[in-house]
Amino acid sequence: MERASARPLTRRPLVTLLTAAALAASGLTALTSAARAADADLARNGGFESALDGWTCTAGTTVTSPVHGGTAALKATPAGSDNARCAQTVSVKPDSQYTLSGYVQGTYVYLGASGTGTTDVSTWAQSAPDWKQLTTTFRTGPSTTKVTIYTHGWYGTGAYHADDISLTGPGGETGQPPAVPGGLKTGSVTSSSVALSWSPVPGTTGYAVYRDGTRVSTVTGTSTTVSGLTPSTAYSFQVTAVNDAGESARSATVTATTAQRPDDGGGSSGLPAHALVGYLHASFANGSGYTRMADVPDSWDVIDLAFGEPTSVTSGDIRFERCPVTECPNVESDAEFKAAIKAKQAAGKKVLISIGGQNGQVQLTTAAARDTFVSSVSAIIDEYGLDGLDIDFEGHSLSLNADDTDFKNPKTPVVVNLISAVKTLKAKYGERFVLTMAPETFFVQLGHQYYGTGKWGGQDPRAGAYLPVIHALRDDLTLLHVQDYNSGPIMGLDNQYHSMGGADFHIAMTDMLLTGFPVAGDAGNVFPPLRPDQVAIGMPASTQAGNGHVSPAEVTKTLNCLTKKTDCGSYATHGTWPALRGLMTWSINWDRYANWEFQKNFDAYFG
Repeated sequence: MERASARPLTRRPLVTLLTAAALAASGLTALTSAARAADADLARNGGFESALDGWTCTAGTTVTSPVHGGTAALKATPAGSDNARCAQTVSVKPDSQYTLSGYVQGTYVYLGASGTGTTDVSTWAQSAPDWKQLTTTFRTGPSTTKVTIYTHGWYGTGAYHADDISLTGPGGETGQPPAVPGGLKTGSVTSSSVALSWSPVPGTTGYAVYRDGTRVSTVTGTSTTVSGLTPSTAYSFQVTAVNDAGESARSATVTATTAQRPDDGGGSSGLPAHALVGYLHASFANGSGYTRMADVPDSWDVIDLAFGEPTSVTSGDIRFERCPVTECPNVESDAEFKAAIKAKQAAGKKVLISIGGQNGQVQLTTAAARDTFVSSVSAIIDEYGLDGLDIDFEGHSLSLNADDTDFKNPKTPVVVNLISAVKTLKAKYGERFVLTMAPETFFVQLGHQYYGTGKWGGQDPRAGAYLPVIHALRDDLTLLHVQDYNSGPIMGLDNQYHSMGGADFHIAMTDMLLTGFPVAGDAGNVFPPLRPDQVAIGMPASTQAGNGHVSPAEVTKTLNCLTKKTDCGSYATHGTWPALRGLMTWSINWDRYANWEFQKNFDAYFG
């Protein structure tokens, strides 16, 4: 046997000491230094430090605790029909090796890759009370250029956390972002909208539109109209071009000032700058007792008669029956009731018929039901000399078909027919027709996370179902007063859940309406903001009136934050709106029962 060389022994990398047979047995391939240099982490925002940028999630948010690394992590909560999937698509090279890894906490947490062109892979943790690393590998197919990586939980098993997700391997050919669009200019300008157009850019898949530095929509053509603007207000606009490689720099800025809205146009209908809206139990008493129309204090600017209800769910035939003497011993006669309405109107008040309520399910499934709705509602308005209509559809009145995914272009008959019916009523009665809506948060702000049955199906089809109605009627809408009560937790624009019980909930929910919000988490599909004069905040008048009652002090904090940007607490609003119209309450009867606490606080605040 030969003796070893006399040269000094040096420490060498472990991979050079392994035999070729050992490498083959372990399934490893020795990497050249050039190959090592080519590998990179291809996952965008894998540590969730930039909120959910780069990720598309069915039910996710970011939290500051617990985290594995950095200052943020993903928290996603599966529902009974949703596994809370978060995914992103990355560019890869064909016929190349990749390693996907990430850290998770929770029960039944999955990490995987699809669209690999070979065998899609996933790995999971059955139970991870502390951070646990999951790792899997795959090889792309001979023509694969894009792969989707994802994480998800399991149906109804509780929230899971994920952090520091990485995909290492050679980067794909992403190309170059498109050039900056030129020729941006304004077109028609109204009191609530500005038309924009620009020159086309080769190699784009779409264009992103920015208003005052905030992305408000994504379009495929070279023109759009930005709506939901405030009258007599200056705005700045920019546009970028987008393709698979990314987004261009922003264009030159153009500015436009919206027109002044006439006193009798755009849905103002002669309301005071700050209005108090209340429902009057006109067809029943319940525990609050009956309040006569003549006894409603002058503080109430809009009085909604509760309720007009259908003869059957799908008939469209709405009837308004006044409270019987057996239930309401102090009820006034029809003549006295009508005379009191005229007296209120002479004092500048608006009296509306409210359709729906908890028990009044209305589904306009056919054109015949739509036409019956128009004629029967008109008959009520004419008989009592009312100023307009309040839409208080609850329960299962509005629900979206599975193929109805675009709130700007609804397909579902009950939605399309309702929009058509209201437009017909507006056209019949003219500009001073007062139109208000009182949806629950489930039908409006929940649309920020969920819209209809969802991309993968299985969600509640009622989620966000009011959004197409509000959007289609926004130019006719006098007031939207969402019921910020009897609500579950709702995710705000800060990607945090907010619950009833204090000013924070009302601030977050109202900020969404005045700022606009992505629908179903899609930043390219934004529900535009409403004007502040179109928004009132819905609150219960007393603890007996509904879940979510807050004290007068919390009401004042809410108004201070939204109109003055003081007393805002932990939620940072996206603006200040001194023109916020006011408050709505359920109900005038319950406020009387509680010694007019709600009304007195409103009067003290706005003077």
